[in-house]
Amino acid sequence: MSDSTTHRQTRQVTESAQPTKQSSGCYPSEAAGTDIASRRVPWVIGKVTSSVGEVPTVDTRLRFADILGSWSARWGIRRMKYRVEPRLYAVGNPTEESPVFVTANYKMSFDRLRSHLGGIDGWILVLDTKGINVWCAAGKGTFGTDEIVRRAGDVGLKKIVMHRRLIVPQLGAIGVSAHAVRERCGFHITYGPIRATDIKAFLQLGMKATPVMRRVTFPLSERLVLIPVDIVGNLKYGILASAAFLLLSGLGPGIYSFDRVASYGIINAILPVLAALTGAVLPAAFLPWLPGRAFSVKGACAGLVPVMGVALLAWHQPDLFRNWVSALSWLFLIPAVTSFIGMNFTGSSTYTSLSGVKREMRMAVPAQISCAVVGFGLWITGLYL
Repeated sequence: MSDSTTHRQTRQVTESAQPTKQSSGCYPSEAAGTDIASRRVPWVIGKVTSSVGEVPTVDTRLRFADILGSWSARWGIRRMKYRVEPRLYAVGNPTEESPVFVTANYKMSFDRLRSHLGGIDGWILVLDTKGINVWCAAGKGTFGTDEIVRRAGDVGLKKIVMHRRLIVPQLGAIGVSAHAVRERCGFHITYGPIRATDIKAFLQLGMKATPVMRRVTFPLSERLVLIPVDIVGNLKYGILASAAFLLLSGLGPGIYSFDRVASYGIINAILPVLAALTGAVLPAAFLPWLPGRAFSVKGACAGLVPVMGVALLAWHQPDLFRNWVSALSWLFLIPAVTSFIGMNFTGSSTYTSLSGVKREMRMAVPAQISCAVVGFGLWITGLYL
């Protein structure tokens, strides 16, 4: 997930923190003394000498391993372990007057920043956000005032640079109190542009952001890249539900029947997976065009697509569902699932706020549970008719 959107907390923001070695940070001796290059990290290409010791220099070009790692994280593969060591890094040949960019230790955030710093001499202060991207971590509090103050002190930043300016991503503003940072460690916060692609223009304008640089957008391309991790995350539960419905299909009058499993189990096994995929794909892909403002409503509307398919299938091949009550149950179950998954997508969108999400959940979750209970009750009833 790029910092212009967010990663699901999951939800959120993604977000979400996995256990990690707790540390108060890299002390000045460590900031230089930890020879990260000796670990053969491919994106560390050298080191520069600062007033507190040597600082690893990172490449501004992304390698195949970086691209592959981002692709894997998009699909949820070792997602919570895709991180870099929180500490100070250098790009180019920075001096005591070079700018200091602050980012998260989620490697995709780190890579996005460094890949747009080609030709720039600067410092990168990486905070310990437990492997969460900037926007999600700011909402969770790990990208925030305390961590900035602690990390700046631990790496001895006051001894490394003469100025007192930190460039913080705008999407991290929710977790940062600029005046508190200034009072506690003496550094002034300057909020950079939304996207790393605008950093060079931002610097050329004297660290001034244009309205375009401040505008948050969420186009189709940015929404589509979030779908794979949702598919993987939701499909796990969809498959478990599918197996349960398959086995339960054998229940009915008399003893358990494998003939009923063979006759009705397949369709009952397919629909939970279909609901999971629908909830993961359609709300993200068709977000601006789905009715309603609440993501739960958008998710429920997305569920009407498979619901119409179920209705048509039940009309033309009623024997697949055993009876009309069994078919009717899915008209409640599918929207309940897609609404819940769609609501979770709030953790991937910068369009929402924490208070708004909480308010939506108070109204949506009871409705989703009620709908699911009614649907499952109808489905169980249909087994014995």
